[in-house]
Amino acid sequence: MKFDEDIDAIGLLCPLPVLKAAKRLRSMVPGQVLRLQADDPAAVVDVPHYCSDSGNRLVDTSEDGATTHYFIERR
Repeated sequence: MKFDEDIDAIGLLCPLPVLKAAKRLRSMVPGQVLRLQADDPAAVVDVPHYCSDSGNRLVDTSEDGATTHYFIERR
């Protein structure tokens, strides 16, 4: 999937992946997509919940071993 920005949050635990994504998304233009890479098991719950609360859209997720890639569209 095409993305405009990328964050490597591998090795970071809750809530750091979501906090880093939130900070980056604030600087992005609506319509741009952020790829967040995380291996924290809590991110599976935290990222969709953050997107729902913030108004941003979780476009897709994919797994690569222990790492999950979250594609978040800035709204």
